[in-house]
Amino acid sequence: MEIKKRSSVSTMVKPLMFYVPNLLTLARIAMVPWLIVLLQREEYTLSLLVFITAGITDALDGYIAKRFNASTNLGAILDPLADKALLVSSYLMLSLLEIIPFWLMIVVVFRDIVIIGGYLIMFLLYGAIKMEPLKISKVNTVSQILFIIVALASAAFAFNIDLILQLLGYGVLVTSVWSGSAYVFIWSLRTMDNPDQFKADKE
Repeated sequence: MEIKKRSSVSTMVKPLMFYVPNLLTLARIAMVPWLIVLLQREEYTLSLLVFITAGITDALDGYIAKRFNASTNLGAILDPLADKALLVSSYLMLSLLEIIPFWLMIVVVFRDIVIIGGYLIMFLLYGAIKMEPLKISKVNTVSQILFIIVALASAAFAFNIDLILQLLGYGVLVTSVWSGSAYVFIWSLRTMDNPDQFKADKE
């Protein structure tokens, strides 16, 4: 009986969990305007809490999607969109507030423009394409998130950690340029070598 009950509960949970990742992603998107308003008001402690909460939802939706095989095409679009919206808005606002260097915001935004622009060009040329994230791109995302957390913590609690922020900023710079250049190089090389390998499976 106990085994049957567990099986029944599992059967009920799985369909429900199918919707959770996208709901978490939508919640993360909804946090973006809230974060912008908090930063405008210079409420850095609340901004830090919102940013960390958004990061937790990002980790949770990825875990749940894999754990319960709940990945969807919509989620594949919304998840990176939510990440970009959160990070770009954070870098933009913090640069306007002169908490982080303006040039670093330009680097982060320009990298995203290059990658998104490259993807759109490939899409127009070859239709739906395969696009797997590079390891250096994941490192860049982590470095961007860590930099924002430290910058917000510094502003919220008046920590004197300029040297740490400077080092993290250079880390963001290096990984942004490296990952952006890597995408352009790989796309160009593969296009010249065999354009068909870009085409996504239509099955």
